[in-house]
Amino acid sequence: MKSFFALAALALAISASAQTYPTKPIKAIVPFAAGSATDQIGRAFAAHMAQTLGQPIVVDNKAGVNGMLGADAVAKSANDGYTILIGTNSTNAALKSLMKSLPYDQDTAFAPLGYLGSVPLIIAVNNNVPAKTLREFVDMAKAKPEYVTFAYASTSQQVSSEVLASMAGIKMTPVPYKSGPAAMTDLLGGQVMMFSADLAVTLPQVKAGKIRGLAITSTKRSAAIPEVPTVNEALGIKDYELIAYFAMFAPAGTPADIVTKLNHAINAAANSKEIQDKFASLGFAIDPGTPAALAERNRKETLKWAKAIRDAKIEPQ
Repeated sequence: MKSFFALAALALAISASAQTYPTKPIKAIVPFAAGSATDQIGRAFAAHMAQTLGQPIVVDNKAGVNGMLGADAVAKSANDGYTILIGTNSTNAALKSLMKSLPYDQDTAFAPLGYLGSVPLIIAVNNNVPAKTLREFVDMAKAKPEYVTFAYASTSQQVSSEVLASMAGIKMTPVPYKSGPAAMTDLLGGQVMMFSADLAVTLPQVKAGKIRGLAITSTKRSAAIPEVPTVNEALGIKDYELIAYFAMFAPAGTPADIVTKLNHAINAAANSKEIQDKFASLGFAIDPGTPAALAERNRKETLKWAKAIRDAKIEPQ
């Protein structure tokens, strides 16, 4: 009987906690560097969510190992709703196929909260590269195997480049970076030849004429830069598509009532004109939904990225 009352008291305490949540600031871990697309999008959503929830959301950048360090920190946090992850296809879909082992179970360590949206990548080269089109770039790489270098600082950047090489029948030399902004700095400086990164990072530089956009990684051209063809158009191939997506997660076991509150705040941000206007010019496609919808989307994306990594013959690290 005592155990029954103890369990009942615990259930009431959890229910009361969920009803009053949040009562203190929430930490949102961004697993990539400041200035990255994940950081820009995460901060904008966090600021709007804080208004809905009535508590500040403090963004903490924990970059490293394609987002693994930040994701691991969230996976091992208390499941009380006060630590959340600004996740991506890197942290929540592709990492299990890119790493020989992870310090957490990617499929079970997180409670999906809500989908934020997706953005395509631009395959760009520095202005010293003579190729004016993606076809010319591929021909140059075929003429000089492994002469061409590409930068990457995330899963989407690495895999989009490796899959391109695989489908085009070329070899390129990868150059890893700790952050997207650092990779962009070296692209601008001519230290690397090519960088495939999301529009938030590449588009301002392309528009300013500081780098050259050769192709976009989605199946349709982006309204943000309609003059740039898709990879499929540029090379006369089909089935090439790799886009970056963003979503929020909490540690597994987070109470359902708290998940619902966070999902409501995420969707309120996604539906706000402020957020939509802020990122429309970067080709960011917002798509709010339920935690269950995110779980299913993530399951499919995990299979998709596993196939892309396998087809590109990328060896797990």
